[in-house]
Amino acid sequence: MQTSSRTTLWAAAGALAAGALLCVLGWYGVSGERFAARQLPYLASCTVPGAALLVAGAVLLAAAWRPSGTGPEDGTYGRTGGTGPFDEDLPTADGPGSDGPPLRVPGGSLAHRPDCPLVDGRADAVAAAPGAGLSPCPVCEPRWPR
Repeated sequence: MQTSSRTTLWAAAGALAAGALLCVLGWYGVSGERFAARQLPYLASCTVPGAALLVAGAVLLAAAWRPSGTGPEDGTYGRTGGTGPFDEDLPTADGPGSDGPPLRVPGGSLAHRPDCPLVDGRADAVAAAPGAGLSPCPVCEPRWPR
């Protein structure tokens, strides 16, 4: 664990403790009041900020325990490339590796690589013409042959 994640872990613990304390204080204040108009100040000053601190603490805790080297900055988002039981069906961060001619499904508006999981195994997929006005598939991001 790095120093920054240790600091984040302490900040998460502080936010969670302060949030729990504020929620308990708000509940205690509300429980002693009979009318709703007299309960609102406790909700506004203790319970709502306490709940917000609990959410912030949970987010900080998740950030502190995220494995290093995984995240949006390197494009992996926690996937390590084929270590899980279902990862072989998912495209990698760069998309599938086939450089064949793009395919399309009749009636579809997207162009796909031949090994795109969205057209894999479909018998009705045909070659797409470069001038057909198709959008690239967001999963496989095909490139037209030059």
